[in-house]
Amino acid sequence: MMAYNEHDHLLVIFPHPDDEAFSSAGTIIEHATNRGPVTYACLTLGEMGRNMGRPVFTNREQLATIRKRELIAAAEKMQITDLQMWGLRDKTVEFEDEAALAERIGQLIEKTRPTRVISFYPGYAVHPDHEATARAVVRALRAIAEADRPEFLAVAFANNTKDELGEGTFIHDVSAYTDQKVAALEAHASQTGGLMKVISEDSNIRDLLVKERYYHYPL
Repeated sequence: MMAYNEHDHLLVIFPHPDDEAFSSAGTIIEHATNRGPVTYACLTLGEMGRNMGRPVFTNREQLATIRKRELIAAAEKMQITDLQMWGLRDKTVEFEDEAALAERIGQLIEKTRPTRVISFYPGYAVHPDHEATARAVVRALRAIAEADRPEFLAVAFANNTKDELGEGTFIHDVSAYTDQKVAALEAHASQTGGLMKVISEDSNIRDLLVKERYYHYPL
């Protein structure tokens, strides 16, 4: 077990509740358990998500409230120290002023002084909100002097990722935290209903439970 260090801070930045659980729950849990504190800035509440539960248990009007509750529960499962909900509107992050969003992210980096930042990889993040978040994170990191810049672990999952970027520059074995990762995913119940059935049928999804793949974006 690593020595816990209050100064070894992990900063996670994603636009939607559950982005963190699918991509990085194992890494987050490992860090929170063994290394140091975790801050998660979730830019929206995912209120425009298509899923209302499987079977349906909510509606469009209530989805933001449900997903906020789910996010809080998932953060507790992942031992996230500092959960920040920024209140941007789902599916509109791409229309935010990129410089202003990058500045806000930069202020958060300055405040938390993380050793690592996790977010999406620009160009390989599929969803417009994912891409806008990734661009703003990169812009914020590039504004920091190289000697002071935290390590950036970028999540990429477009269909052409492995062909163009390879298998990943940091492949994290999180098999020790698989049960906890599943619990975090299940906390996002409106979006992950029927998850275990999918996992049993799809080897690619099963792989996500034991390996989390990151790429070092060229800053």
